Amino acid sequence: MLSPDFFDPSSATRATNAASEQQPELQDAKQKREFNKLQKRLRREVGNAIIDYNMIDEGDRVMVCLSGGKDSYTMLEILRNLQRNAPVNFSLVAVNLDQKQPGFPEHVLPRYLDKLGVEYHILERDTYSVVKEKTPEGKTTCALCSRLRRGSLYGFAEEIGANKIALGHHREDILETLFLNMFFGGTLKAMPPKLLSDDGKNIVIRPLAYCKEADIAEFSRLMEFPIIPCNLCGSQPNMQRQIVKDMLAEWDKKHPGRLESMFKAVTNVAPSQLADRALFDFVGLEAKQAALMEGRIQAFNVS
Repeated sequence: MLSPDFFDPSSATRATNAASEQQPELQDAKQKREFNKLQKRLRREVGNAIIDYNMIDEGDRVMVCLSGGKDSYTMLEILRNLQRNAPVNFSLVAVNLDQKQPGFPEHVLPRYLDKLGVEYHILERDTYSVVKEKTPEGKTTCALCSRLRRGSLYGFAEEIGANKIALGHHREDILETLFLNMFFGGTLKAMPPKLLSDDGKNIVIRPLAYCKEADIAEFSRLMEFPIIPCNLCGSQPNMQRQIVKDMLAEWDKKHPGRLESMFKAVTNVAPSQLADRALFDFVGLEAKQAALMEGRIQAFNVS
């Protein structure tokens, strides 16, 4: 298990200096200071998530799922940065799932990863055709696309000997999922920072769980990552997730600190104050009360 010393400020400085070749060309000293503050904040938040949920252990081989979006690029960069000073040895392998979407720029990720010198694989699976064939006109493709993508990546992790799968979901993704499940699924659940897959074969980690989307977007902009848009899902109007995203953004603008409070609530659950009979023994409360009362001294019956 990693100790908090893994991410001490001096280590952050050494890592930043060691990775200077990956830093963007900034105009002035103020921009450089702001970038360093942003990078250190992301490092600290990712480091805290790794420690809090014991995401990475000695000898782990972590498969970093790289979609070509801002989140996964940031995740890879921060994990590489932290890896240089880790007290445990772990390896990273980037994997992109080429879903055969029309117009997908196949050269972008290999060129970027070759430049970094990162071990990587491009996994080719024509899930695009399956999604388009199976999804009725006017329906969103996200559910089926995610399921097919997840199945492909989980299976490939086993092939390459990766025992951890890192996904780039951030704080807002987790909160959006919480509200989507409440509004449309009738369940109180979100995305956990660490998850054991249903078949028990894979451990999924979300190192960006504590990171704000705005910070990730700014870091991605400054780093000038070669972003690849998802035309399959990005072209769908009126997606429920986008509606929830807009709702959270409005709350954050009108009520600063609300998202922080909501995310804290996700990590601070009181089952006895909800209504799930599988999580809390409501039926046994009378027996618990009787046991407690039996041990009390009745002040008015003292002879």
